[in-house]
Amino acid sequence: MTITDISHSISEVAGATGVSTHTLRYYEREGLMLRPIGRASSTHRRYTDADITWVQFLTKLKRTTMSISEMRQYAEFARRGDETLADRLDLLLKHRAMVVAQIQEMTKSLAAIDFKIAAYEEKVS
Repeated sequence: MTITDISHSISEVAGATGVSTHTLRYYEREGLMLRPIGRASSTHRRYTDADITWVQFLTKLKRTTMSISEMRQYAEFARRGDETLADRLDLLLKHRAMVVAQIQEMTKSLAAIDFKIAAYEEKVS
């Protein structure tokens, strides 16, 4: 048995990834998982370590506001294998540029908030 053969319940995966069991089922329905999720004889979902790693990456994409359709496209590319490496790189480079722009906007907004805080602190003291 290899490390990726170890199976985990949906509640274990939820705990390991920080997403709810509902979200895990949603990711599966939306075609975001790399492979079909296995089932135990009881029909309960069984996840591998590789599935956990994938969900953790999906979480990073979601937290950086990648859309579900873009996440689905990335997953479709990944499922097709190495022939899509350039496509995946392009998608991630575009997403990275958008994240950098968001960070720059947030930094500007934080500076404006800090300016107001400093002004209020000066008036209060």
